[in-house]
Amino acid sequence: MNSKPIVEQNADEDELYEHHRFEAGKGQQPLRVDKFLMNLIENATRSKIQKAADAGNIYVNDVAVKSNYKVKANDIVRMLLEHPPYEYLLTPENIPLDIVYEDDQLLVINKEPGMVVHPGHGNYSGTLVNALAYHFENLPMNSSERPGLVHRIDKDTSGLLVIAKTEHAMSFLAQQFADKTSEREYIALVWGNIEEEEGTVENYVGRHVKDRMQMAVFDNDEQGKYAVTHYKVLERLGYVTLVSCKLETGRTHQIRVHMKHIGHTLFNDERYGGDKILKGTTFTKYKQFVDNCFKVLPRQALHAKTLGFEHPTTHEFMRFDSKLPADMQECIEKWRVYSKSHTSEEE
Repeated sequence: MNSKPIVEQNADEDELYEHHRFEAGKGQQPLRVDKFLMNLIENATRSKIQKAADAGNIYVNDVAVKSNYKVKANDIVRMLLEHPPYEYLLTPENIPLDIVYEDDQLLVINKEPGMVVHPGHGNYSGTLVNALAYHFENLPMNSSERPGLVHRIDKDTSGLLVIAKTEHAMSFLAQQFADKTSEREYIALVWGNIEEEEGTVENYVGRHVKDRMQMAVFDNDEQGKYAVTHYKVLERLGYVTLVSCKLETGRTHQIRVHMKHIGHTLFNDERYGGDKILKGTTFTKYKQFVDNCFKVLPRQALHAKTLGFEHPTTHEFMRFDSKLPADMQECIEKWRVYSKSHTSEEE
């Protein structure tokens, strides 16, 4: 079951605005449309969806349906409301940006943890796109109508992003990401001791069948998109391991879901269960230590450290590197101290 959002949005139809559009995957089993939408729309409640259906605002294959309609394979499900989607009412906001590099074609920024990349359901202000709209005029739109964005990283992931300033830069850079010729290295702290020094995770990543806020690994392209992550151990710290992850592809939550798949969930990754003690002892002192680490690093331990690409006009290959943010550094240092003094403890 793989339901994917369709890029084209914000269509005006009889004074109604398209807020959501989803295509049910080939393996979609019959499911009530209110449950189907609740699984896909973050922060949505069933009562709100049912009200929209009662008002005639939910369409399947261009026909208004009630909330008990059963969604089937390949159905196009849309929600139309009387006001434009908030994310398209883009308000420029004077939010400081950490600009690593800038020229007339592009800029590279170091995104702080906690900043959402673009407006969406529940996050209509304070995003990177709001900041870009304030600092730059006439940024080119990507295929999802997001100004300047060539790629994105999750809200609680820190690190480097390239932003296009011209239409040529947008298409040139986007093609590199599609062709897998860009370079992206992330640093992650994961639960457990990874036995091998390096390895590759290669499979298909798509929406989780039961929890639509998660991604999951599949073994075929009907349920997910091809995804490849190369990892290498940087430092073993007892019950956790510091790793470098190089992306060959860039799927949603790719590193997070791939690391969980091989049994090494990212440290403090709440969505994938890494905010619980997954390795270690039963000692109370150990539990207190881990809780302190969670407080120091209140997010998944993931940082987009290195970004490389060919410049759109000079064709020079440019590589940018960023330091680990303070919260990750402090957490890693705590584990270094702990692992040195508790090397003999058994799980």
